[in-house]
Amino acid sequence: MIKSKFSIKDLENLSGIKSHTIRIWEKRYELLEPDRTDTNIRSYNLSSLRKILNVSYLKNSGIKISTIASLTTTEIETQVRTLVKRNSKNDHAVQELKLAMVNFDQFMFQKVYDAVLAEVGFSGVFYRLFIPFLEELGYLWQSKTINIAHEHFISHLIKQKVLINLEKVQYQEVSNKNNNVYVLFLPENEMHDLGLLFLNYELLKRGCKTVYLGASMVLEALPFFKNQGVTPIYITYITVNPTEKELPSFLRKFDRKVTKEDAVELWILGYLAQKIKPKDLSKNQTVYSGISEVIKKIPELIEA
Repeated sequence: MIKSKFSIKDLENLSGIKSHTIRIWEKRYELLEPDRTDTNIRSYNLSSLRKILNVSYLKNSGIKISTIASLTTTEIETQVRTLVKRNSKNDHAVQELKLAMVNFDQFMFQKVYDAVLAEVGFSGVFYRLFIPFLEELGYLWQSKTINIAHEHFISHLIKQKVLINLEKVQYQEVSNKNNNVYVLFLPENEMHDLGLLFLNYELLKRGCKTVYLGASMVLEALPFFKNQGVTPIYITYITVNPTEKELPSFLRKFDRKVTKEDAVELWILGYLAQKIKPKDLSKNQTVYSGISEVIKKIPELIEA
C-alpha cells in the first residue's frame, strides 16, 4: 500500500526541517494544514510532503521563509522550477527522488533521472544524484520513515539504470596495456551490490578488463584467477557483512585463502570498510574512501 499519511517526524526526516520549526511555521504563516487526531496528533498528506520539500529547497537557496510563506502552493512550485533551471538540479532532484520513493512512482523517478542525465551524463547521475540519495536512504530507513518496501522499490530502479549503462560498455574492446584483471566480488552474505556494479561500469568505460562475480562470494573460489596468466586485483565492497567485529577475521582469511605467498592486492570499499583499523590490514590490502578514489588510480595502471 502506498504511504499517504505522514507524521511531523516523517516530514522532518524527509525535508531536513526540524519538527519544532514546522510547528512554528504552521502557527505563524499557516504554511501547512495538517489533519489532527482526537488527541491532537498531526498527520500530513502527500501534498503537504511535496510542499515542505519545495519549501526546504527554496529556504536552502537563500529565500526567507516569510517570502516563501506569502506564495501560493502553485507559486512555490513555479519558483522551484525557475531556480532548478538556473542552478544545479541536484539538490531538488534528491528531494524529488524521495517523493517518488514514498509514492512508489516509477514515472516520477524516470522524469528526475532523465533531467539529471541530460545535464551531467550517467556517471554524473550516480555521483551527484544516486550517491547523495542513497546516503540519505540509510538514515530514512534507520529512523523508520520508510520501510523495506520503499528501499527495495527505489534500489531496484537505480540498479536497473546501472545495468542498462553497464551493458553499453561491457563488450567494448579492452584498451589497457598491462596484464591486470579486476576481480569484483562481495563477501559472503553481502548483497548490497549497487556500488560494486557502478565501479564495474567505471572500470569498463576506461578500457579495463574486469571479472564481476557479484554477491556473497566464497573466498575459496578466488585463487583460481591467479593461475590464468593474469595479475588479479581483487576489489570488494562491504556495506553490512562481514560486521565490524568480523572484519579482522575476514582480512586474515583473505590472506590465508587467496594471497598466500603472492603479492595479490585487495582493494576494499564501502561503509564498513571505513571501520577497518590500519593495524588489521596486511601490506597488500588497501581501504579506499570511495569509488572516485579508486578511479583516480586507474589511469596510472593503464599507462603502466
